[in-house]
Amino acid sequence: MSSSASGPRTPVRVGIVGLSASGGWAARAHVPALAALDGYELRALSASSEESARAAGAKFGVPLTFGSAAELARSEEVDLVVVTVKVPHHRELILPALEAGKAVFSEWPLGTDLAQAEELAALAEAKGVRTAVGLQARSAPPLRYLRDLVAEGYVGRVLSTTLVCSGRVWGPTFRDGGEYLLDRANGATLLSIPFGHTVDALTMVLGEFTDVSATTATLRPQVTHEPSGRTATMTAEDQIAVTGTLESGAVAAVHFRGGTSRATDFHWEINGTEGDLVVKADAALWMDRITLHGAHGSDTELTELPVPASYERLPRFAGRSTETAYNVAYAYAQLLDDLTTGTRLTPDFAHAAARHRLLDRVQESARTGARLTVTA
Repeated sequence: MSSSASGPRTPVRVGIVGLSASGGWAARAHVPALAALDGYELRALSASSEESARAAGAKFGVPLTFGSAAELARSEEVDLVVVTVKVPHHRELILPALEAGKAVFSEWPLGTDLAQAEELAALAEAKGVRTAVGLQARSAPPLRYLRDLVAEGYVGRVLSTTLVCSGRVWGPTFRDGGEYLLDRANGATLLSIPFGHTVDALTMVLGEFTDVSATTATLRPQVTHEPSGRTATMTAEDQIAVTGTLESGAVAAVHFRGGTSRATDFHWEINGTEGDLVVKADAALWMDRITLHGAHGSDTELTELPVPASYERLPRFAGRSTETAYNVAYAYAQLLDDLTTGTRLTPDFAHAAARHRLLDRVQESARTGARLTVTA
């Protein structure tokens, strides 16, 4: 994973845990993202069995296949272990990679709860390995440009921010493969996934929460499977309303609701003493196309703010911001810098644990009805 003045950079050899021939997030996002960058080599994969691993290896042209994550982690031909499976299995598959001293990139959420996230972050620190977590919204060019607009004073002093978002899932119905999302204990909920991804982007742009007051509810405890019509119990929240204060003193109001809306599925405003900014997306800020709109000074109405070309560092994704792999590719680009030059651009497991602590405070506030202080 090193480079020298006299030669090209040695590719980072990647092993993906959970890449399947039948598709899934790893196939749709991670494989094309890695292919868009010259500094990585997709060298290995593991799946639920040796047979399924061989099938995936044949489909994606991956030379090394393993029937377990532990075998992959022990391979001397893997530098970076990427964990792309469902949240309930993260801990058991990340631990062997950390014990082997390998760099690890885990999908978000890091664990099913705060305790798991803190355990994994502590072990990573003890082992001295580089880690990354898939909070890729903060790597998206439009959101990095938005952060700079705010920092450079486009809206003056930030007074408030308001965000409303539909979760797509956690509505009245669920599809094949989605039943595990209904059980709050699995850690893959409206709070941990859409809320977590989006609030991470919000805090990247505007600063962290210092306190929160939350209301959550499960207003559809029984949901219907499409297309069979059978019902299932949902214990995950389908309504999350959070207000709080940011480090700057600005007031934040965030509302997430399960399912989709006939009105607005995503709208984010930033209001300041000198101007206003609006972020638009279909619903999923971390994987949808994002557009920015603003007005300040003597402007009387919003206009779209194109992202300067300097923020687009991946020519292979030029004009392709609607692709699933777009933001993931930018996250990998930042991680490549971290692994090869020692920068700290990518959110790591310690960052993930801090984000889990924010979610934990939201849950505790909703349970007790109290406004709670948030600590890093």
